[in-house]
Amino acid sequence: MEGDFLDWALADCSGYVAADELYDGPFCMLSVVDNRCDKRLLYEVLDHDPTHEDIRAFLGRLKTALAARGLTLCGVTTDGSALYPAPLREVFGKVPHHICQFHIVAEVVKAVLGAVASARKGLAATQPKLPKGRPRTQAAKAAARTKKRLAAQGAALFTSRYLFVQRHLNKTERKTLWRVSRGLPQLRVLRAIIEQVYALFDRRCRTQTALAKLAKLRRHVQRFTSLGDTLKKLFAPT
Repeated sequence: MEGDFLDWALADCSGYVAADELYDGPFCMLSVVDNRCDKRLLYEVLDHDPTHEDIRAFLGRLKTALAARGLTLCGVTTDGSALYPAPLREVFGKVPHHICQFHIVAEVVKAVLGAVASARKGLAATQPKLPKGRPRTQAAKAAARTKKRLAAQGAALFTSRYLFVQRHLNKTERKTLWRVSRGLPQLRVLRAIIEQVYALFDRRCRTQTALAKLAKLRRHVQRFTSLGDTLKKLFAPT
């Protein structure tokens, strides 16, 4: 039965597949899907969390099925899990391995939102401490105004944090973003960088153009050493 199914599934195999795992309670289902034809080629249900040995055996089944039909694997797409890189190299050698667009964007968005949260904490930490009671001296009044301004900016950053990762911004949203990030140039840099990340996945973009954009983006990020840990995912070989 499996042989007949594989004959059908691999009849028009594109050579580009996506491998993923789906968890349901104590069970995990491994699956491989043809990227271009949207056909599931293989699956396996485990009663435990997968290990490198499980992934290696599963990929070995895929290699055997392809070899039996004279087919060649051209590329593999996975999520950011550490389960796949080593077994893929062992089973398929130098076949290109890519991380899917969704997981890349999700990781960058998470990192940028984390940086915005850190900026808010930084604003809170710089608020001057005021003595109890109503400020009476000029210095105390100035400190009170500064504290009020920083608290308002921190609240605005929290309310408008989605603007730093939203794909498209209208004119009003850009004005709001510019206002809440006043005095925080690192956040404006992050917004510019995430726009470049979205541009990498423009469907109208050729592969070589996207790779050139990625190289430019990496050079841009390297200019800001403070962002190195935040955006380290952009330097992954996959």
